Amino acid sequence: MTGYDPRAVEIDTSRPHPARMYDWFLGGKDNYPVDEQMARELLVLQPRGRDMARVNRAFMRRATRWLAENGIRQFLDIGAGIPTEPNLHQIAQRIAPDARVVYCDNDPIVLAHAAALLRSTPEGATDYIQADAREPDVILEQAGRVLDFDRPVALSMLALLHFLNDEDGAADIVDRLVGRLAPGSFLVLSQTTGDYDPEGAATASAMYKARGMTLRLRSRAEFTAFFDGLELVEPGVSLSADWRPELGEVIEVSGDEPIPGYAGVARKP
Repeated sequence: MTGYDPRAVEIDTSRPHPARMYDWFLGGKDNYPVDEQMARELLVLQPRGRDMARVNRAFMRRATRWLAENGIRQFLDIGAGIPTEPNLHQIAQRIAPDARVVYCDNDPIVLAHAAALLRSTPEGATDYIQADAREPDVILEQAGRVLDFDRPVALSMLALLHFLNDEDGAADIVDRLVGRLAPGSFLVLSQTTGDYDPEGAATASAMYKARGMTLRLRSRAEFTAFFDGLELVEPGVSLSADWRPELGEVIEVSGDEPIPGYAGVARKP
C-alpha cells in the first residue's frame, strides 16, 4: 500500500468504536478508556463477551484455511479490525503463498496499524483500504488495484453486519458486493444474535444507540437471508463455534450455553 502516513491519523477517543472494543475483548492494547468502559458494561449483560470475540476470530481462521485449501487465492476482508495475529493473509499465504488479500476498515486506528496487515509473502500481495462498508462501490474500485474480480474472490464480513441497520441497506450492500464477484467466489459472514437472550439483546442495542452506534442483532432466519441465491457450504448456517471444528482453532469457553453468534460460508454459482 502506498500514500498513507500513520502519523497523520486522527483518532476520535471521545466515543467508543466497535473495532477497538473488539480489540479489548481479545486482550489487545490498541483501545482507549472509552472503549474499555463500554466493553465492561456489555460484559455485565453478557459475561461471555470475550469468548464471543475469540470464537468469532477462530471461525475466521478455520474459514480462511478451508477456502485456501479449496483453491481460493483472492480475499477481500471488510471490517478487518485491528491486526491480531495470525491475520487472515498469514493464514491464507501459509497454504497459498501467492494469495492476494485486501483489507478494509473505517476506523483510523486500523490505518495506523496497517503495516502489520501488509507483510505479504513475495509471491502474494496485501493491501489496505480505509472506507466505510456502506460504500461498496468505493471498496470495489479500490480493491480492484490488487484483486482480479474476473476470478474467484472470498468476500468476508465478519462480526460486521450487526453494525449495519436494515435501514442502512445491509442486504443491498451484501448483494452489491456479491454481484461483482465472479462465479466460484465465496461469501463468508458471521454475526451476533439475540436469539438466546432477547431481553439482553434489546438492552445492548439501546446502549449502542445511546452512544450513537448501531447494534442490529439478527435471528438465524434473518442472517441466513444474506446467503439467498448462493450455495451454502456444509454445515450451512451454524453457531460460529460449530462451523467445521475439525479444521482446528476450536476455543474452549466457559459455561454450557451456546456462544450467541451465527456463521456461514457460501459459494456463488
